[in-house]
Amino acid sequence: MQPDDTIAAIATPPGVAAVAIVRISGTRARDVAHACFVPARPGPLVRAHMRRGWLRDPENGAKLDDALAVMFAAPHSYTGEDVVELHVHGGAGVVGTCLAHVLRAGARLAAPGEFTRRAFVNGRLDLAQAEAVADLIEAQSKAAAAAAVARLDGALGRGLSELRDELLARLVEIEAHVDYPDEVPEPARAPLTQTVKAHIARIEALLSASGAARALRDGIECAIAGPPNAGKSSLLNALVEAERAIVSDIPGTTRDIVEDRVVVDGVVLRLRDTAGLRTAADAIEVEGVSRARGAIERAELVILVIDGSQPLSADARAALAATAGRPRIVLSNKADLGDRARAELTGLDGTLIAGSVRRPDTIAQMRAEIARLGWGGGVIDAQRALVANARQIDALTRARVSLVHARETLASDMPIDMLAVDLRAALAAYGEVTGETVTEEVLDGIFSRFCVGK
Repeated sequence: MQPDDTIAAIATPPGVAAVAIVRISGTRARDVAHACFVPARPGPLVRAHMRRGWLRDPENGAKLDDALAVMFAAPHSYTGEDVVELHVHGGAGVVGTCLAHVLRAGARLAAPGEFTRRAFVNGRLDLAQAEAVADLIEAQSKAAAAAAVARLDGALGRGLSELRDELLARLVEIEAHVDYPDEVPEPARAPLTQTVKAHIARIEALLSASGAARALRDGIECAIAGPPNAGKSSLLNALVEAERAIVSDIPGTTRDIVEDRVVVDGVVLRLRDTAGLRTAADAIEVEGVSRARGAIERAELVILVIDGSQPLSADARAALAATAGRPRIVLSNKADLGDRARAELTGLDGTLIAGSVRRPDTIAQMRAEIARLGWGGGVIDAQRALVANARQIDALTRARVSLVHARETLASDMPIDMLAVDLRAALAAYGEVTGETVTEEVLDGIFSRFCVGK
């Protein structure tokens, strides 16, 4: 990847549309655009300027499309470089031809995320904001989009930059004393302790909201499990409010995993209705049960559906044993027909709900319990959901560990220079989140998840 190259890519999804965009960024963006676009009225592309004209073949000048060219001048563009967007009609032939001519005129095809990576390198975004761009593109609910917008606003980066500045000032005081003990007095421990404690509190607040933030960003993997004919498929249909799965009194109807998604309090729940857990009758059902057990192992939350109108069967007891020790909700279903299993279900780990998938109050109770177990319950505050991915959580967790060790060092009256190692480690961890101390390998991994046009 050459940062001085002029890059180009299609910035809109594939398929037929009224308009598609080919984006160009780099020092030669204007020259490339001028080779492929002739404005209806003569004149150059200038800052923040939109011109109507003709897309043309750069070799023979043949007109190809009635188009628009939009100019964003450096350093105020998205990437911090000159950016030109060519807006053309959205047929595949026109869009592909436009990109081919742009590449022929001197641009190269952008790598995934290269536009946003250039924005980060050129100081238009910090790394947490860059990751928020991808989160916003991938958001599957209104709440997830709102949380991504809050992160894109840069609140996390600004907060960590303030912490970095404060901690760096304290570190400079310590190292100045260590290097020049006769000229620079030892820093007072009380202000140092106050600073370290304040940082620990700030980091713990960010981490405490990270579970909900990750739920908004990634959704929750949820397996609906249980013996045959307990009502698993009926529960799936009730949660998604559609006839998504086949419901039948015949045992073993569900033989493969049926998947769907439902939004609960703004969080996407990835539901997997699995085959009934029992001793299978044929090879196909054996495979279905095997897949069901795999889905249970991978699930972050298990909803175990039991026919509560009858005493527990051997299959029901086996299903309870197979899901023991996992985050789970046990639904004692068919309460409208009886409650003969309640005594045997009382005292089991997990949450027990007795009701019927046919009753709206049972489904409402299920949704509330899913929210409580999945992300702490209630609608998530997007403004607090600032730390949303494993990389950021890991970095801030390591910062907290270093700061706690620094607090213990201060409390035990150990030599002041021993603080320096922990403070440097915390500073480096802050920098990993915002991008000041991140490696090229990490950047490659982050931006590889972006689409090519972003």
